Amino acid sequence: MNHQSLLVHPLPSRLRLRLAALIVALAVTAATAGAEAVRMVTIPAGSYVPLQRSEKDAPTVPVAAFLLDERPVTNAEFVAFVTAVPKWRRSQVSPLFADSSYLGQWVGDLDPGPGAPPDSPVVQVSWFAARAYAHWVGKRLPTTAEWELAASAGYTRPDGRNDDELNRDLYAWLARPVPAVLPAAGRGRPDYHGVRDLHGLVWEWVEDFNSAMVTGESRADSGLDRNLFCGAGAVGAKDTTDYAAFMRGALRSSLNAKNTTTSLGFRCARDLPPAAGR
Repeated sequence: MNHQSLLVHPLPSRLRLRLAALIVALAVTAATAGAEAVRMVTIPAGSYVPLQRSEKDAPTVPVAAFLLDERPVTNAEFVAFVTAVPKWRRSQVSPLFADSSYLGQWVGDLDPGPGAPPDSPVVQVSWFAARAYAHWVGKRLPTTAEWELAASAGYTRPDGRNDDELNRDLYAWLARPVPAVLPAAGRGRPDYHGVRDLHGLVWEWVEDFNSAMVTGESRADSGLDRNLFCGAGAVGAKDTTDYAAFMRGALRSSLNAKNTTTSLGFRCARDLPPAAGR
């Protein structure tokens, strides 16, 4: 058979099916492995008021401008991660880095299944796994101060403490049970900066898990709780009437870095380039 006949001769049906499957697989990989393509929003410099602090601490923590993912990390993006880094698959992860519920909603190592749609936020991931993912995509987890600063924005103003619509949505979320299937990430109403789903979808890990509610000299105070390390519902944490802040504290105090829950996910952050941060 000459080359010309090869060009017009149809491929066997089995080979055509395999080729089609390969094309689909490559398309899925290109779409899901592009975690780097998640839009990042600039959060302007500001200050964070810790929920708890000692008398030795400054009343506020200065926060430099930084970049924050517009939305939480999704199941599809986490599939790409565990595909590339097998040690973080459900069947292979070390018990030192994740408890027995790690990715428990998924039906297999690389198959989230119908209970964890590709565009829904990944949950039941430990702090260790979230941090590893962030490093894999060239980012990091936000610090507590960064997360709280971003979450303090309202829908239409930089300070959301008196944003009635935001508070209504936040407290409605806190009153609802966690749904069996989470909604898609990134569909929530954007806040003043353009960030979505900081409130009303899932709780989120932060980087400094063992000092999330204390700062400065109080970190050396052995009488303070060291098990507080995730952020959510952080509007006006200095206000003792802020129910959401204390709900967050209650959740944090029950966790350690290898724990996973059905309502705890994460998003990534990144430093601004020096010139952009000025």
